[in-house]
Amino acid sequence: MKKVLIMLGIALGLIQTTQAQVSCDMMNLIVNVSDTGLVKLYHPGHYLTWPPAENIISWEVTDAQGNIIAEDTLIDDSGFLFNHNTPLTDTMNVTAILTNDSAGVACLIEDELFWEVTEVIPDVFIGRWEFVYGNVGVDVTNTVGVEELTPTAIMDNKTYDLLGRGITNPVTGVMYIRNNKKYIRVE
Repeated sequence: MKKVLIMLGIALGLIQTTQAQVSCDMMNLIVNVSDTGLVKLYHPGHYLTWPPAENIISWEVTDAQGNIIAEDTLIDDSGFLFNHNTPLTDTMNVTAILTNDSAGVACLIEDELFWEVTEVIPDVFIGRWEFVYGNVGVDVTNTVGVEELTPTAIMDNKTYDLLGRGITNPVTGVMYIRNNKKYIRVE
């Protein structure tokens, strides 16, 4: 019995335990604080992905035309604070990608901020920046590159006239095509 307990202790000591990770589709961005010219965003992935010291969140905020309003890369931090001068009638596009190489995680969240006005009591309004869609994350851990395909040239060594009809013996002084190149037969 003693040997079994010792072996069990050694086995448990050698087994690497890992923290459970929350999947990307359970994370979305949150507006923590906002004012007309200031927004603080929160990414829950920093808290939900272990080890948190390895979490890298790359933030990018753009206007509707794609111009960068704010961008930053944060390590071991969940909040992104930025100032802006975007009109309250416009929207801002937010992209955040959380990567953690130790946990094998890459989670992309994209959403849009708009200025939401709420009537708290009759004729009293407050406004704040909020997310339009409340999008959840997409796992981009195993995204592969896309290679551009180029069509292969047809090299059949056949001769064609300019209308694409096959010919066997080109006439002198007339243009013809062979292997995608134009020729004129001269004698």
